[in-house]
Amino acid sequence: MKPIKYILFSTVFFLVLSCAQNKQNFPPAENALDAGREFIDACLKGDFKKAQAYMLDDDTNLQLLDKLQLDWRAKSSSEKNKFKAASINIAGVEEINDSTTVINYSNSYDNIARKVKVLNRDKEWWVDFKYTFNGNL
Repeated sequence: MKPIKYILFSTVFFLVLSCAQNKQNFPPAENALDAGREFIDACLKGDFKKAQAYMLDDDTNLQLLDKLQLDWRAKSSSEKNKFKAASINIAGVEEINDSTTVINYSNSYDNIARKVKVLNRDKEWWVDFKYTFNGNL
């Protein structure tokens, strides 16, 4: 039984360590717009490690990002290139309060209106990706 506990503990430890190192490879967002822009741009380019570095870590957000990554992999090379070349069109920035901002945006390729919520937690800005799908503040 002890070897199983050791393996489980080691796996969790290295997972947490790799997530922490992943976030350290990217400069922290200076404000809500910075965090949102970095996250959105990373998703458009298929750089999901970078997107995760700007995203609030919780199970729902991670699951949604995993699904987005699976959808990205299923796209044709041509479509991926069009998303990579797309620019971000900011339609509006709504500051709900000093720690919550909603960014309304689209991209120049598919031009679909989307929203992303950015939160300030402990003086750091993080995208709360699940808001894009459920819209609850």
